[in-house]
Amino acid sequence: MNPIFVAIDTQDATRATEIAKAVRGHAGGLKLGLEFFSAQGPAGVRRIAEFGLPIFLDLKLHDIPNTVARAVEALAPLEPAILTVHAAGGHEMLLAAKRAAPPSTKVVAVTLLTSLDAADLADLGIDRSPAEQVARFAWVARDAGIDGIVCSGEEVAGAHGAWPDGYLVVPGIRPHGADVGDQKRVVTPAKAIDDGASVLVIGRPITAAPDPAHALMDIQRSLSQIPSEARI
Repeated sequence: MNPIFVAIDTQDATRATEIAKAVRGHAGGLKLGLEFFSAQGPAGVRRIAEFGLPIFLDLKLHDIPNTVARAVEALAPLEPAILTVHAAGGHEMLLAAKRAAPPSTKVVAVTLLTSLDAADLADLGIDRSPAEQVARFAWVARDAGIDGIVCSGEEVAGAHGAWPDGYLVVPGIRPHGADVGDQKRVVTPAKAIDDGASVLVIGRPITAAPDPAHALMDIQRSLSQIPSEARI
């Protein structure tokens, strides 16, 4: 399986279509987030899905269990390959989301945003390191019976060790030399895969490149050097 999902983080349907068209022959899937969904809605998702790649719908649902379940039911006709909810919603919310999702959709829980670090957790009154917070949320997600979690590359090795068959989605991926932007806990694509990532979510290093397809192929070449037994 090609683990690279290209993050299309734009409100512009035309720009989103251009990116999808450019990478469709090389990407494992496309990630559409809150920015795109808020602007384009389900119709926009369907338009991007026409390129034939799996869709990762990254909406980070977080509400009471009944509301999240109904939201997942409403999204089901879009048949997302991956759908995110917030682990902070708790066991019952996660359970409700999984029960409401189509069998073909992997429900994964966002543990800690890659824009946050230990200082941010302290500001929120959380007396845990990022790794400890991720491990705690991963335990809740696994106990609730969902498919996996979203975590940074810094925590994926620990998550994989504790949950070997978990579906581990890693955003904040940056190739060597790339600008980290607003991300604080980043790793290279090869490092994330070597540590147990199932899916790599990569946006700006590909979408902001002069030739997105070429940038994506460069990343794929870096992954081809990883021993096959290290891949998920």
